Amino acid sequence: GGDAGGPGRHPSPAARRAARPAPPSAPLPRSRAASLRIPSLGVDAPVIGLRLDRERRLTAPPVDDPKPVGWYTDGPAPGERGTALVVGHRDTRTGPAVFAPIERIRPGARVEARRVDGRTAVYTVYAVRTYAKAHFPDQEVYGDRGRPELRLITCGGAYDHRTGYAANVIAFARLTEIRERTGAR
Repeated sequence: GGDAGGPGRHPSPAARRAARPAPPSAPLPRSRAASLRIPSLGVDAPVIGLRLDRERRLTAPPVDDPKPVGWYTDGPAPGERGTALVVGHRDTRTGPAVFAPIERIRPGARVEARRVDGRTAVYTVYAVRTYAKAHFPDQEVYGDRGRPELRLITCGGAYDHRTGYAANVIAFARLTEIRERTGAR
C-alpha cells in the first residue's frame, strides 16, 4: 500500500479553482425575470413584479396564489449589479406555498433566474439567516455589495394567527454563472 496522505490524494489549488465555475466577468444588461428555479428544493415558479407600498415597504405576491415569487422591479434585474430581492410565501390559507421548502436551502444551492431575453442568471447561496421582524437588518439584507447578488425572502419563526410569522428567513446568494439563450436548462 501507498501513503494515503501522499501527493495526488488532494487536488491542487489550481485544480480546485478550475473545478469551480468562474464568476461572470460582467453583469448583464436589464431584462426582467420570467421564472425562478431552485433545483435542490424542487421550486420552479413564475415571477411577478413587486413594488414598494405607501410606507415604502416591499409588497408580497398575492396571498391567494401560492405559486409565484415576486421580484422587486425597481431593483436590479437578474444578473445586474446590485442586490436583487425576491419574495415568496411560505404558505397561504389553503396550504404550502412556493417557499415552503426554503428552510432546507443550504449554502451551495443554485438559484436560476430565467430572464425574458432567454438568458439565465445562476446564483449560488452562500448564507441562510433568520431575523426577527422587529429587528430586521435592512442594510445587511438590502445593501448593495457592488456585485450581482440575490436575496430570497420569506416568513419564518413562530406563527401567531393574529400577527403572522415572527421572523423572516433570508437566503443570500451571489451570481456565479450566466447561461446564454442557447444553453440547456
